[in-house]
Amino acid sequence: MWLLMVIGVGCLSGFILFRKNTLTTYHEPIQGPEKLSIIIPARNEEYNLRYLLDSLQSQTITPYEIIVVDDFSEDRTKEIAESYGVKVIANSSLPEGWTGKSWAVWNGYLQASGDIFAFLDADIRLKPKALASLLKARELSKGVISVVPFHHTEKLFEKLALIMNMLGIFTFTSVFERNNAKKGLYGSCILALRQDYEKVNGHQSIRSEVLDDLSLGEKFIAAGVPITNYIGYGLVSFRMYPKGIKSEIEGFSKGAVLSTSTISPRTIIPIALWVIGLIISETVFIFANTSWFMPLLIGYLLYMFQLFYFIKYVGVFGIVIPVFHVVATVFFILIMLYSIYQVVFLRHVSWKGRHIQVGGHRD
Repeated sequence: MWLLMVIGVGCLSGFILFRKNTLTTYHEPIQGPEKLSIIIPARNEEYNLRYLLDSLQSQTITPYEIIVVDDFSEDRTKEIAESYGVKVIANSSLPEGWTGKSWAVWNGYLQASGDIFAFLDADIRLKPKALASLLKARELSKGVISVVPFHHTEKLFEKLALIMNMLGIFTFTSVFERNNAKKGLYGSCILALRQDYEKVNGHQSIRSEVLDDLSLGEKFIAAGVPITNYIGYGLVSFRMYPKGIKSEIEGFSKGAVLSTSTISPRTIIPIALWVIGLIISETVFIFANTSWFMPLLIGYLLYMFQLFYFIKYVGVFGIVIPVFHVVATVFFILIMLYSIYQVVFLRHVSWKGRHIQVGGHRD
């Protein structure tokens, strides 16, 4: 009985955390600024970039300018960007004390002339009404918005991100984060007025931070600019790591441990309860021939059905991984252990061929 109670509390915590704070679809933005500058930092993004640029060409509104900052790519990123006729900037050498992405975004901002900025990662994909909907959501929020994109996956190793993506949704949409002074933004898709961005001195103010998006959110809040996070279901999606499982491990592990320092304890506690209940339920495979089998099986199935309900709004994960969610949980545990190893022992994290020192300096 106690097993079912613990697992039940865990499942309930998931429903408490999960908020379907999806974007509303609009054809045209209300009164907002007329000039939208889209800034895309890109490092070795020849595969992803064309999807984003194609989707930008099909929008119901036309951005004032699209700026791609080529961050020392070693592939065809620059060539592909130029073929779309967008403004392409070759990033300058990374100064001491800056992380690569923040420096690329900052250089894009220096070349932008719009009234409002959309900072988009190169792996983003937009439905035709996405820009109009994003602009209206930003205006209604009267501050800065970010979007947790719907995760489009194709290969099996990409679907291993199930638990990581669920925890991301929990964190960024949790009702308990509303009054968190350290509330973060989701860096893949951020919209901000120029005046708000300049008010906090933009990415220059968080130039050394590994978790630039979380740190930027904190800066906005400190300056009195509200931030709102949405789920991108139906409008904004991405394919995070199509190149292989190595990039997936690097991508998730670089912030897995560090990000916990910015989350409100009122969010961490139900997340911990959800994870504990999940892991306990998955021990059903260990205790198959014991009296614990039946309550553990019931718990396992409860989590499975809950995941199927959630992932409708989170991403494409097929049937196999949600049914055998224990596999995704093992992947999550390995990611956390690797992240701890990097942060505690190596004192740096790795991403796209760069080593970023924990505390902000680069190798």
